[in-house]
Amino acid sequence: MNFNLNEISTSIESLNNKTIVISGASSGIGRQAAKSFSEFGANLVLMGKDQHKLESLFDEIKAEYSKEVIIHPLDFEIAQESDYEVILQAIKSEFPKIDGLLNNAGILGEKKPLEQFNYSTWSRVLKINLDSSFLLTKHLMPLMRESKNGSIIFTSSGVGRVGKAYWGAYSISKFATEGMMQILSEELENTSNIRVNCINPGPVRTEMRESAYPAEDPEKNPLPAEIMKLYLYLMSDDSLGVNGQSIDAQER
Repeated sequence: MNFNLNEISTSIESLNNKTIVISGASSGIGRQAAKSFSEFGANLVLMGKDQHKLESLFDEIKAEYSKEVIIHPLDFEIAQESDYEVILQAIKSEFPKIDGLLNNAGILGEKKPLEQFNYSTWSRVLKINLDSSFLLTKHLMPLMRESKNGSIIFTSSGVGRVGKAYWGAYSISKFATEGMMQILSEELENTSNIRVNCINPGPVRTEMRESAYPAEDPEKNPLPAEIMKLYLYLMSDDSLGVNGQSIDAQER
């Protein structure tokens, strides 16, 4: 699908009364997505490892917007499947449905040749970047099916489409994420009202980007707020019919 970012637009009330779950909401793109979704009218469930950062985000959002916000701290590295069942029950006690899920939790790991890659780091990256998205999506699906129009967004990367030396487990986790999106989008296409897509954020001024490119001038990259157009569009009903796509958040 040819996709022109300049041709999409989202009204300020497009997410009004939608409930959206965001993993990796503590910082970076996830934190900004929480602010943007709330600004456009959404209720939020914010998930991440750092409770202090989640609480500060909660306070920041509640100071500006009147929508409902709940936080659910979870360390995806050590979480078991039973923890995701607990999350489902906690959300059900607050909201009758989920309209959107942004699978955004992720870590870089280490950049080195595969033959030198530490297995514990490999396992950690895949647990956070891949397993958390699978388990969260799987267990929240019953509430997603209650939505009139549901949207699931997975977070991809350029190195999840074309392999690049030294990107190791991170790159492989993103290849797998692309595959998971494709499979799920086909499984749900004719059996539900849920659409599934990937976003490749591109280079963004975040801590992860600085870790990956320490010699790069961070000022040359956009802030997370500058790439939210696509996130808002895919979460809104404006994107009905967009399914199974991997889309860049920045024009190349």
